[in-house]
Amino acid sequence: MISIVIPLYNKEHFIASTLRSVLAQSYGDFEVVIVDDGSTDNSLAIINNFNDSRIRIISQANKGVSAARNRGIAEAKGEYIALLDADDEWKPDFLQTLIYLTEKYPECDVFTTDYEFRDTSGHVSHTIIRNIEFEGEDGRLDNYFEVAASSHPPICSISIMARKSAFTAIGGFPTGVKSGEDLLTWARLAAKYKIAYSRKALAVFNIEGYNFKEKPKRLPAEIDIVGQQLLKIKKEVNPRGINAYISHWHKMRSSVYMRLGMRKRSIDEAMTGLKYNPLNYKLLVFIALNLLPKKFQPF
Repeated sequence: MISIVIPLYNKEHFIASTLRSVLAQSYGDFEVVIVDDGSTDNSLAIINNFNDSRIRIISQANKGVSAARNRGIAEAKGEYIALLDADDEWKPDFLQTLIYLTEKYPECDVFTTDYEFRDTSGHVSHTIIRNIEFEGEDGRLDNYFEVAASSHPPICSISIMARKSAFTAIGGFPTGVKSGEDLLTWARLAAKYKIAYSRKALAVFNIEGYNFKEKPKRLPAEIDIVGQQLLKIKKEVNPRGINAYISHWHKMRSSVYMRLGMRKRSIDEAMTGLKYNPLNYKLLVFIALNLLPKKFQPF
Protein backbone atom coordinates (compact mmCIF):
# COMPACT_ATOMS: atom_id res chain seq x y z
CA MET A 1 0.00 0.00 0.00
CA ILE A 2 1.01 3.59 -0.68
CA SER A 3 0.46 6.30 1.90
CA ILE A 4 -0.08 9.67 0.24
CA VAL A 5 0.99 12.45 2.58
CA ILE A 6 -0.49 15.90 1.92
CA PRO A 7 0.49 18.82 4.19
CA LEU A 8 -2.35 21.34 4.29
CA TYR A 9 -2.44 24.98 5.27
CA ASN A 10 -5.18 27.29 3.93
CA LYS A 11 -5.63 25.81 0.44
CA GLU A 12 -9.42 26.04 0.13
CA HIS A 13 -9.19 27.07 -3.54
CA PHE A 14 -7.06 24.08 -4.53
CA ILE A 15 -7.60 21.10 -2.24
CA ALA A 16 -10.69 19.78 -4.02
CA SER A 17 -8.86 19.55 -7.36
CA THR A 18 -5.86 18.00 -5.64
CA LEU A 19 -7.99 15.28 -4.03
CA ARG A 20 -9.92 14.61 -7.22
CA SER A 21 -6.62 13.94 -9.00
CA VAL A 22 -5.67 11.47 -6.24
CA LEU A 23 -8.98 9.64 -6.25
CA ALA A 24 -8.82 9.35 -10.06
CA GLN A 25 -5.58 7.33 -9.93
CA SER A 26 -5.55 4.11 -11.96
CA TYR A 27 -3.77 2.44 -9.02
CA GLY A 28 -6.10 2.30 -6.04
CA ASP A 29 -4.28 0.62 -3.13
CA PHE A 30 -3.53 3.73 -1.13
CA GLU A 31 -4.49 5.85 1.84
CA VAL A 32 -4.51 9.64 1.91
CA VAL A 33 -3.01 11.17 5.04
CA ILE A 34 -3.86 14.87 5.15
CA VAL A 35 -2.03 16.77 7.87
CA ASP A 36 -3.91 19.98 8.57
CA ASP A 37 -1.26 22.36 9.85
CA GLY A 38 -3.58 24.78 11.63
CA SER A 39 -5.69 25.94 8.66
CA THR A 40 -8.03 28.86 9.33
CA ASP A 41 -10.01 28.78 6.06
CA ASN A 42 -12.58 26.30 4.71
CA SER A 43 -10.09 23.64 3.62
CA LEU A 44 -11.29 21.05 6.15
CA ALA A 45 -14.94 21.57 5.29
CA ILE A 46 -14.14 20.95 1.63
CA ILE A 47 -12.25 17.75 2.46
CA ASN A 48 -15.15 16.49 4.54
CA ASN A 49 -17.35 16.62 1.44
CA PHE A 50 -15.29 13.75 0.00
CA ASN A 51 -16.86 10.44 0.96
CA ASP A 52 -13.91 8.08 0.67
CA SER A 53 -12.72 5.85 3.50
CA ARG A 54 -9.13 6.08 2.27
CA ILE A 55 -8.91 9.73 3.36
CA ARG A 56 -7.62 10.38 6.87
CA ILE A 57 -7.23 13.82 8.46
CA ILE A 58 -4.71 14.62 11.18
CA SER A 59 -4.89 18.08 12.75
CA GLN A 60 -2.11 19.93 14.54
CA ALA A 61 -1.19 23.48 15.49
CA ASN A 62 0.72 25.32 12.79
CA LYS A 63 4.32 24.07 12.80
CA GLY A 64 5.36 24.44 9.18
CA VAL A 65 5.44 22.21 6.13
CA SER A 66 8.37 20.04 7.26
CA ALA A 67 6.72 19.20 10.57
CA ALA A 68 3.46 18.45 8.77
CA ARG A 69 5.14 16.09 6.33
CA ASN A 70 7.03 14.38 9.15
CA ARG A 71 3.80 13.88 11.09
CA GLY A 72 2.14 12.36 8.04
CA ILE A 73 5.08 10.03 7.43
CA ALA A 74 5.06 8.92 11.07
CA GLU A 75 1.32 8.20 10.96
CA ALA A 76 1.41 6.48 7.57
CA LYS A 77 0.49 2.79 7.36
CA GLY A 78 1.93 2.04 3.94
CA GLU A 79 5.33 0.66 2.96
CA TYR A 80 5.72 3.53 0.50
CA ILE A 81 5.22 7.27 1.04
CA ALA A 82 4.14 9.44 -1.89
CA LEU A 83 4.18 13.18 -1.34
CA LEU A 84 1.78 15.73 -2.79
CA ASP A 85 1.21 19.38 -1.96
CA ALA A 86 -2.32 20.60 -1.35
CA ASP A 87 -2.39 22.91 -4.38
CA ASP A 88 -0.94 20.56 -7.00
CA GLU A 89 -2.16 17.52 -8.92
CA TRP A 90 -1.29 14.15 -10.40
CA LYS A 91 -2.17 12.68 -13.75
CA PRO A 92 -4.15 9.40 -13.57
CA ASP A 93 -1.19 7.04 -14.10
CA PHE A 94 1.20 8.65 -11.61
CA LEU A 95 0.97 6.02 -8.87
CA GLN A 96 0.77 3.14 -11.36
CA THR A 97 4.01 4.34 -12.94
CA LEU A 98 5.74 4.48 -9.56
CA ILE A 99 4.59 0.95 -8.75
CA TYR A 100 5.98 -0.13 -12.14
CA LEU A 101 9.33 1.43 -11.16
CA THR A 102 9.37 -0.50 -7.87
CA GLU A 103 8.94 -3.73 -9.82
CA LYS A 104 11.48 -2.93 -12.53
CA TYR A 105 14.10 -1.51 -10.14
CA PRO A 106 13.75 -3.49 -6.89
CA GLU A 107 17.20 -2.34 -5.75
CA CYS A 108 15.90 1.23 -5.48
CA ASP A 109 14.24 2.87 -2.49
CA VAL A 110 13.34 6.20 -4.10
CA PHE A 111 11.07 6.56 -7.13
CA THR A 112 10.17 9.70 -9.03
CA THR A 113 8.74 10.98 -12.29
CA ASP A 114 9.17 14.16 -14.24
CA TYR A 115 6.64 16.94 -13.66
CA GLU A 116 5.34 20.02 -15.44
CA PHE A 117 4.35 23.59 -14.58
CA ARG A 118 0.88 25.03 -15.19
CA ASP A 119 0.03 28.72 -14.86
CA THR A 120 -3.30 30.37 -14.13
CA SER A 121 -4.23 30.51 -17.83
CA GLY A 122 -3.71 26.76 -18.16
CA HIS A 123 -0.48 27.10 -20.12
CA VAL A 124 1.84 24.17 -19.46
CA SER A 125 5.62 24.39 -19.54
CA HIS A 126 8.07 21.56 -19.08
CA THR A 127 11.03 21.07 -16.82
CA ILE A 128 14.56 21.24 -18.13
CA ILE A 129 16.36 18.10 -17.01
CA ARG A 130 19.94 17.68 -18.23
CA ASN A 131 22.69 15.07 -17.98
CA ILE A 132 20.53 11.98 -17.45
CA GLU A 133 22.78 9.06 -18.35
CA PHE A 134 20.29 6.33 -19.21
CA GLU A 135 18.51 5.89 -22.54
CA GLY A 136 14.79 5.23 -22.84
CA GLU A 137 11.78 6.24 -20.81
CA ASP A 138 13.02 5.23 -17.37
CA GLY A 139 16.15 4.15 -15.56
CA ARG A 140 18.35 4.68 -12.53
CA LEU A 141 19.35 8.21 -11.63
CA ASP A 142 22.81 7.32 -10.43
CA ASN A 143 24.20 10.82 -11.02
CA TYR A 144 21.52 12.72 -9.10
CA PHE A 145 23.79 15.58 -7.99
CA GLU A 146 25.13 16.17 -11.49
CA VAL A 147 21.59 16.32 -12.85
CA ALA A 148 20.32 18.51 -10.01
CA ALA A 149 23.20 20.97 -10.43
CA SER A 150 22.32 21.65 -14.06
CA SER A 151 18.53 21.32 -14.21
CA HIS A 152 15.24 21.95 -12.57
CA PRO A 153 15.17 19.72 -9.48
CA PRO A 154 14.79 16.15 -10.77
CA ILE A 155 12.92 15.33 -7.55
CA CYS A 156 10.01 17.49 -6.48
CA SER A 157 7.70 17.41 -3.46
CA ILE A 158 4.83 16.35 -5.75
CA SER A 159 6.64 13.75 -7.84
CA ILE A 160 8.42 11.50 -5.34
CA MET A 161 7.64 8.22 -3.63
CA ALA A 162 10.07 6.49 -1.27
CA ARG A 163 10.03 3.68 1.21
CA LYS A 164 8.87 4.85 4.61
CA SER A 165 12.02 3.29 6.05
CA ALA A 166 14.14 5.60 3.85
CA PHE A 167 12.42 8.75 5.08
CA THR A 168 12.75 7.51 8.64
CA ALA A 169 16.44 6.66 8.27
CA ILE A 170 17.37 10.20 7.16
CA GLY A 171 15.30 11.78 9.93
CA GLY A 172 12.54 13.07 7.67
CA PHE A 173 12.37 16.71 6.62
CA PRO A 174 14.53 19.19 8.55
CA THR A 175 12.50 21.54 10.73
CA GLY A 176 13.62 25.09 11.35
CA VAL A 177 14.74 25.46 7.71
CA LYS A 178 12.52 27.92 5.82
CA SER A 179 14.06 27.56 2.37
CA GLY A 180 15.65 24.53 0.77
CA GLU A 181 14.34 21.97 3.27
CA ASP A 182 13.01 19.86 0.42
CA LEU A 183 16.26 20.08 -1.58
CA LEU A 184 18.22 18.97 1.47
CA THR A 185 15.86 16.02 1.96
CA TRP A 186 16.32 14.86 -1.65
CA ALA A 187 20.10 15.24 -1.27
CA ARG A 188 20.09 13.09 1.87
CA LEU A 189 18.01 10.43 0.13
CA ALA A 190 20.22 10.52 -2.98
CA ALA A 191 23.39 10.16 -0.90
CA LYS A 192 22.06 7.02 0.80
CA TYR A 193 19.69 5.29 -1.63
CA LYS A 194 19.33 4.40 -5.29
CA ILE A 195 16.75 6.35 -7.31
CA ALA A 196 14.53 5.13 -10.15
CA TYR A 197 13.30 7.86 -12.50
CA SER A 198 10.65 8.06 -15.21
CA ARG A 199 10.79 10.73 -17.89
CA LYS A 200 6.97 10.84 -17.99
CA ALA A 201 5.68 14.18 -16.65
CA LEU A 202 2.89 12.86 -14.45
CA ALA A 203 2.71 15.52 -11.72
CA VAL A 204 1.44 19.06 -12.24
CA PHE A 205 2.92 21.98 -10.32
CA ASN A 206 0.40 24.83 -10.27
CA ILE A 207 2.36 28.08 -10.23
CA GLU A 208 -0.50 30.42 -9.34
CA GLY A 209 0.84 33.02 -6.94
CA TYR A 210 4.42 32.49 -8.09
CA ASN A 211 5.91 35.40 -10.00
CA PHE A 212 9.52 34.69 -10.74
CA LYS A 213 10.07 38.30 -11.84
CA GLU A 214 9.17 39.68 -8.42
CA LYS A 215 11.83 40.41 -5.87
CA PRO A 216 12.25 37.58 -3.34
CA LYS A 217 9.97 37.96 -0.33
CA ARG A 218 12.54 36.83 2.21
CA LEU A 219 16.25 36.71 2.79
CA PRO A 220 18.28 33.51 2.63
CA ALA A 221 18.80 32.01 6.06
CA GLU A 222 21.49 33.84 8.03
CA ILE A 223 22.84 30.47 9.19
CA ASP A 224 23.07 28.35 6.04
CA ILE A 225 21.96 25.01 7.47
CA VAL A 226 21.37 23.51 4.01
CA GLY A 227 24.88 24.44 2.88
CA GLN A 228 26.34 23.01 6.08
CA GLN A 229 24.49 19.75 5.62
CA LEU A 230 25.55 19.48 1.98
CA LEU A 231 29.16 19.79 3.15
CA LYS A 232 28.48 17.02 5.64
CA ILE A 233 27.23 14.81 2.79
CA LYS A 234 30.40 15.66 0.86
CA LYS A 235 32.60 14.73 3.81
CA GLU A 236 30.81 11.50 4.72
CA VAL A 237 29.74 10.14 1.31
CA ASN A 238 31.30 12.37 -1.36
CA PRO A 239 28.84 11.35 -4.09
CA ARG A 240 29.60 12.12 -7.70
CA GLY A 241 28.64 15.69 -8.57
CA ILE A 242 28.34 16.97 -5.00
CA ASN A 243 30.79 19.84 -5.58
CA ALA A 244 28.76 21.06 -8.55
CA TYR A 245 25.60 20.83 -6.48
CA ILE A 246 27.07 22.78 -3.55
CA SER A 247 28.13 25.44 -6.05
CA HIS A 248 24.58 25.42 -7.47
CA TRP A 249 23.13 25.97 -3.99
CA HIS A 250 25.35 29.00 -3.40
CA LYS A 251 24.38 30.30 -6.85
CA MET A 252 20.73 30.25 -5.75
CA ARG A 253 21.59 32.16 -2.57
CA SER A 254 23.72 34.64 -4.54
CA SER A 255 20.82 35.24 -6.93
CA VAL A 256 18.43 36.09 -4.09
CA TYR A 257 20.85 38.51 -2.49
CA MET A 258 21.56 40.13 -5.86
CA ARG A 259 17.85 40.71 -6.61
CA LEU A 260 17.46 42.24 -3.16
CA GLY A 261 20.32 44.66 -3.82
CA MET A 262 22.60 43.11 -1.19
CA ARG A 263 25.72 43.19 -3.31
CA LYS A 264 28.40 42.14 -0.87
CA ARG A 265 26.48 39.09 0.30
CA SER A 266 25.69 38.14 -3.28
CA ILE A 267 29.36 38.34 -4.22
CA ASP A 268 30.38 36.37 -1.11
CA GLU A 269 27.96 33.58 -2.02
CA ALA A 270 29.19 33.59 -5.61
CA MET A 271 32.80 33.33 -4.48
CA THR A 272 31.91 30.40 -2.23
CA GLY A 273 30.15 28.71 -5.15
CA LEU A 274 33.20 29.18 -7.37
CA LYS A 275 35.33 27.48 -4.74
CA TYR A 276 33.41 24.25 -5.34
CA ASN A 277 32.94 24.63 -9.09
CA PRO A 278 35.22 27.15 -10.84
CA LEU A 279 33.43 26.35 -14.13
CA ASN A 280 30.08 27.66 -12.86
CA TYR A 281 30.18 30.66 -15.21
CA LYS A 282 26.85 32.08 -13.99
CA LEU A 283 28.56 32.96 -10.73
CA LEU A 284 31.04 35.09 -12.66
CA VAL A 285 28.09 36.81 -14.32
CA PHE A 286 26.53 37.45 -10.91
CA ILE A 287 29.76 39.01 -9.65
CA ALA A 288 29.98 41.24 -12.72
CA LEU A 289 26.34 42.34 -12.37
CA ASN A 290 26.86 43.19 -8.72
CA LEU A 291 29.82 45.40 -9.64
CA LEU A 292 27.84 47.43 -12.18
CA PRO A 293 26.55 50.88 -11.18
CA LYS A 294 23.01 50.51 -9.88
CA LYS A 295 21.41 52.29 -12.86
CA PHE A 296 22.82 49.63 -15.19
CA GLN A 297 21.71 46.64 -13.17
CA PRO A 298 18.85 44.67 -14.83
CA PHE A 299 16.94 44.01 -11.60
